[in-house]
Amino acid sequence: MTPVILDGRNLTPEAVMEVAVELREVVLSGEAGERVGRCREMAEELASAGKVVYGVNTGFGKFSDVLISPQDTARLQINLIRSHACAVGRPLPEETVRALMLLRANALAKGYSGIRLAVLQLLIDCVNRGVHPVVPEQGSLGASGDLAPLSHLALVLMGEGEAYYLGERLPGGEALVRAGLRPIALQAKEGLALINGTQAMTAIGTLTFMRSRRLARIADAIAALTLECLRGIPEAFAEEVHRARPYPEQIGVAKNLRALLKGSRLTTRQGEIRVQDAYSLRCLPQVHGATRQTLEYVRDKLTIEINSATDNPLLFLEEGMVVSSGNFHGQPIAFAMDFLKIGMSELANISERRTERLVNPALSGGLPSFLSHAPGIASGLMITQYVSASLVSENKVLAHPSSVDSIPSSANQEDHVSMGTTAARHAVQVVDNAAKVLAIELICAAEASEFVGADGLAPATRALYDQLRARVRPVVDDRSLSQDIERTAAALLSGEWLVAVEAAAGPLY
Repeated sequence: MTPVILDGRNLTPEAVMEVAVELREVVLSGEAGERVGRCREMAEELASAGKVVYGVNTGFGKFSDVLISPQDTARLQINLIRSHACAVGRPLPEETVRALMLLRANALAKGYSGIRLAVLQLLIDCVNRGVHPVVPEQGSLGASGDLAPLSHLALVLMGEGEAYYLGERLPGGEALVRAGLRPIALQAKEGLALINGTQAMTAIGTLTFMRSRRLARIADAIAALTLECLRGIPEAFAEEVHRARPYPEQIGVAKNLRALLKGSRLTTRQGEIRVQDAYSLRCLPQVHGATRQTLEYVRDKLTIEINSATDNPLLFLEEGMVVSSGNFHGQPIAFAMDFLKIGMSELANISERRTERLVNPALSGGLPSFLSHAPGIASGLMITQYVSASLVSENKVLAHPSSVDSIPSSANQEDHVSMGTTAARHAVQVVDNAAKVLAIELICAAEASEFVGADGLAPATRALYDQLRARVRPVVDDRSLSQDIERTAAALLSGEWLVAVEAAAGPLY
């Protein structure tokens, strides 16, 4: 796999996922390195000229009016990192930290931050050699940047804090040494440049978006399998219907469903069993399509953010300007993460309703009660719907928008904040819950297939059925399904089963 070249302009969510999860190497472009070097020269000239520049020779936040003497500028940066590294909670997953480091490096590569090239290169080297700072997940307000989480990253570059290396949690300095790296002594502006940005919320958000996109695509296949087991009517997905309401995402989902159901011997026509299906089946393109709309919005905002300069102040070489501004404010990502939560919660909501139709004998069109092979003696899949209902209820709480909250900080100097990192963290939970809800639907639909006849499934849904059955055997006798649900959810999030489905149906939207 070729390296990802960082130039501050062209990073994609897909590349972030590849670096974070697949350990793809990272290389700084020569042009970006030259810009970073020139910007550092400008920062040093400003510092030596004695011009008042926020964060170079002033304090931070409410202390911005306190001037710092030249002999204390390096100490100022060290104190900044140590004092701000007070995040709490569980450590972020190592893959999230890799994404965080990558995004911070890409922002610095734009050449607006005044950092030395050696500091940026050390950050990139940590990505490539697997030095992953221990970054607690809680403590960011999402404005002035993700200060507390990013400070834990910067500590390790200084040889302090803690980091994971080859699966072992070590003092930061020791982790660097084992990886063949040396810590760096921060100079003027560099501590602030490392922590003043939105990379924690954006890293969490980017990985969550990529998993959401996979989940949305496989959700169409799961729903198609359910529709077959309930003897549904695919005429509602006719191309003509969706051209009449031309949302591209709705049209795309309807096209998916036509491809997924092609060749099925279980679907019915209007009037054959019923005139029309319930909304959770008939309105699949409209509801799943609307979730896709939220994902398109999120993708657009993430793509801009991961290629943005989000620290303060910014140095503009051509104009000879240094400007204190507010690009560190996370409101765009806060809104995007809240929107993602809502869209994925609704994907889970409609899935739970389809699960109810599969297990409820009053709604399933003749399937055994709770898909039990011995109703009464065996409860079958009764309680899986309870679990699904619990998860979608939890999602409704998590989907409450974080972005509408704000608590002033730094003695009211920073009087409006985004809470974007909280929104991103909640989005992770929503998507994980949605994956489990869809896993439950898939397990129930596969069980229903045992009763209606899996041989009648369309080739694409049969491929999905076969993938599940390779991991989850039929529930002929009651057993605990917890691990089956967890394993199935993990497979859905990984996207691995999409390959088999698309081999039968063709590429899905």
